[in-house]
Amino acid sequence: MTLSPALPRPDGAAPASVHFTKMEARGNDFVLLVAAEGGPQDWPPMARALCARRWSIGADGLLVLSGGGSAPWRMRMFNPDGTEDMCGNGMRCIGVYLQTRGLLPAEGTELETLAGRRRIRPIAQGVIEADLGEPSLRPSDLPMAVEKNRAIDYPVEVNGERWLVTGVSMGTPHAVLFTEQPVTEEVFQRVSPALETHPLFPERTTVTWVCVESREALRVRFWERAVGESLSCGTGACAAVVAARVKGLVGDEVRVRMRGGELSVRWEGHGSVYKTGPAREVFEGEWRMATDVRRREGG
Repeated sequence: MTLSPALPRPDGAAPASVHFTKMEARGNDFVLLVAAEGGPQDWPPMARALCARRWSIGADGLLVLSGGGSAPWRMRMFNPDGTEDMCGNGMRCIGVYLQTRGLLPAEGTELETLAGRRRIRPIAQGVIEADLGEPSLRPSDLPMAVEKNRAIDYPVEVNGERWLVTGVSMGTPHAVLFTEQPVTEEVFQRVSPALETHPLFPERTTVTWVCVESREALRVRFWERAVGESLSCGTGACAAVVAARVKGLVGDEVRVRMRGGELSVRWEGHGSVYKTGPAREVFEGEWRMATDVRRREGG
């Protein structure tokens, strides 16, 4: 069985209409398109147009699936502002999309991603384990403008307040903050956007707020770079567990409770981080464009 691609026009412009699948993973929602192998496409303006809530389909990101070169499949994810990023929940969405079409073997398959080759494996119908690879605590890998080997509980001033931040890269940057109680709405809305664009993070960062409930459970809330608040974040769930384990607060297997639901994250303190949880197809459709999407960039 093969996938039916949304074929781009020979000149690289967006087609007059595209077939899409709306996906979600614990409330983190995506528009998924299948691309012709090797076909040119201007994905950033497509992402801006398709992800615009109220004006279009609306989503936290655009997933583009195609055949891979060094792996069977390639996944690309574009934020609503058109920037390309790594996405853990997107990996699970791709896994379920392939699974429902009989294209995901029981032993799993590999995806080419922005962070390198990553493996997905079916656990049950609609439940996927994703290998997010080895985390990095090196500030240069986020990047984070700190001249240290690690930034753990690093003091950062935001609007005259001092916050302790732990920098973790899961192929995309996370600034992890620990609070004794779940972060309040006022603090979340005030501090998160300022920290996302703080000069310490030249490429911006996702702000990951963590409250430790036990050695087996974390309560986490996310302000994703280029998105704002999201109900869940796969790389963020992993970053939260990595930061908590490095600080000696959790064990190897942790339930990460988010506004969109719960994920299971496993990390033994070295090697890959594994994340398991559900994803699903919400609906399919045909998006017809009245104008070239590039003309919609101004909003």
